[in-house]
This record gives sequence, C-alpha cells and structure tokens, in this order.
Amino acid sequence: MSSLVRFGGRLAVRLRSLTRPQAVVLMAILALCLGVWAAAATGHQGLAVSLVAVLLLGVLLGILHLSRWIGGVYRANQTANREMRTVVEQLQRRVVATVEKERLSAGDRHQDLTRTITRGLRQSGHGTDLLLRAQSREIEAMFQLFQQFTPRAPMPSSGDFALNPTDLLDLLHLVRLREPRLVVELGSGTSSVWLGYALEQYGGKLISLDHDADYARKTRAMLAAHGLNAVVEVREAPLRELTATGKTYQWYDTQALDDLTGVDLLLVDGPPAATGPDARYPALSVLEKRLASTATVVLDDANRQDERDAVLRWTQEVPGLTEEQRLLGRHAVLSYSRTGAPVSV
Repeated sequence: MSSLVRFGGRLAVRLRSLTRPQAVVLMAILALCLGVWAAAATGHQGLAVSLVAVLLLGVLLGILHLSRWIGGVYRANQTANREMRTVVEQLQRRVVATVEKERLSAGDRHQDLTRTITRGLRQSGHGTDLLLRAQSREIEAMFQLFQQFTPRAPMPSSGDFALNPTDLLDLLHLVRLREPRLVVELGSGTSSVWLGYALEQYGGKLISLDHDADYARKTRAMLAAHGLNAVVEVREAPLRELTATGKTYQWYDTQALDDLTGVDLLLVDGPPAATGPDARYPALSVLEKRLASTATVVLDDANRQDERDAVLRWTQEVPGLTEEQRLLGRHAVLSYSRTGAPVSV
C-alpha cells in the first residue's frame, strides 16, 4: 500500500510539472483510450478499431515529432560543440601568443638588465680607479705641504668645504713665486692657516673675510694656536644685498674692505654656493679697484658651472684680466694688469 502511495505521489508530481500542450496531449490520449474501451464494451467494434487507429496515428506523429526534436537538439549540440572548439582554439592561440610574447619580452629585459649590470660594474670600476688616483694625488700633495712648513699646532683638516691639498699646494706655490704683500681671502678656514705660514716667511699680510661669526671665531682660535695672529686678520662681514651689473646678490658687507688697497692676491672662496646662484661673481665688481696694478686672482671650485661662468664673464668685463693655465686642483688662476704689463711668474 505504501508503494502505491509513493507511486501515486511521484505520478502527481510529474503531472503537475507538465506543460499546457503536454497536458492537452495526455488528456486526448486518455479520451481516446476511454473511447476505445467504451466502444468495445458496447459492441461497436468498428468504432473501437477506428479509435485505436487514431490513437496509433497520434503515437506515430508523436514519435516523428520527438524524432525531429531530438534531431534538432543533436544538431544544436553539434553546433555548440563546434563553436566551443573554435573558442577554445582561439583561446589556446592567444595564450600561446601571450606566453611567447612574454618569453621574448623577458628575454629582452634579461638582456637589458645584463647590459645595465655590466655597464654599472664597468663604471663602478672606472669610478673606483679615479677615486684611488685622486686619493693618491691628495696624499702626495699633503706630504709636500708638510715638507714646506713645520706647524706649531695641529693643522685643520682640508677638503670638503675647505681647499683640498692639491689646491693648497698650487696656491702656496703661487704665493712663494709671486710673494704678494697683501692677500685678501673671501671665506676663512683651513687655507687661512696655510697662507699665514707662507706669508710669515717674507712678511706678507692676509685679510680674511667670513660672513659666519662662529666660523670666524673658530678660525681666529686656530690662528692663535699657530701663532699667526700678527700675519692673518679675520674680519666678520655679514652678507648684504649687493647690486652688480644690474642684478642683486647676497655678498659680504663691503665696509669690511674700505681700508684695503693694493691687493696683490685675491682668493675667492666664498660666499658659499648655498647663498644663491652666481654667489661669487660680484667679487671683482667690488675689488677690482682695490687690486694692485698687477695682481693674481684665484677662484676656488672652478669645476662648477657657476664658477666657470664667473671666470668667463670676468675676463670679458674686466680689462687686463686673463686666465692662466692652472697646474693642480680645481681652482682657476687669473692674472690682472691695470697697465697692461704682464704679471711676473
């Protein structure tokens, strides 16, 4: 009984899931079956046979329709399969092309990276070689400096913001050859001590300007330790606005130079580049008239563009000023002659 109930339940579920056309066909079949049964029961054999024939014709038509539907589904599946294969093949080609492109791109990047690393190693080796050569030059210059003088106290360090040993060696060579009586230095420090020792040998005098009061005091303390206060004077000259060739600069207070004339050697080592572009250019605009009739001008850091531009402008604007060929270091040496007479070398 329970199996019949379950069967009835499943049958009811299937009947409820039929579509309207399916329900109509099922009802027609049931009606024909009932008609055949009724005709046979009442003895109308001809009618029963006719109804059976109609039922068989309907079943045949249903089978034909089902066959056509299955054929359509099969063809649709075949078409879908072909389209799927086409899509898969296209996707495979794209994947293969993308992988090949990435492989070639990775190969190119690998070659570029290899070339970059090789170039970097070559440049690094070249830079290391240049650094070692520069260090050797500076060490040799330092030995030569200490052979010329016997300091009375520890010497301040050179390099960085101060003149390096090769610049100091060339500068002191100029001082020894030309024996300037009055030297003006723009920017005090290590060079003030070395110049003090060089000028002390024949009675020269150094006036050093510094815009930084603390640094000026430190320089004075170094000079006192070396016993050079009688040779070197450090003057504080705060930066002020100065107009030169129609342009305003931050430069030393010119009042610190009012009593100076006959400057035989001018060392331009300030103001610092951080104070503004072309910071050292105004030096000759202020000091040209205070130079001796023949004098020497030394500009430090001439490897920088601003300083190279300053040298070019000075030689164009100041009559009698010419650039000399420098021996060592990173500075420029210029000869000045107000009368046109050559500077003795």
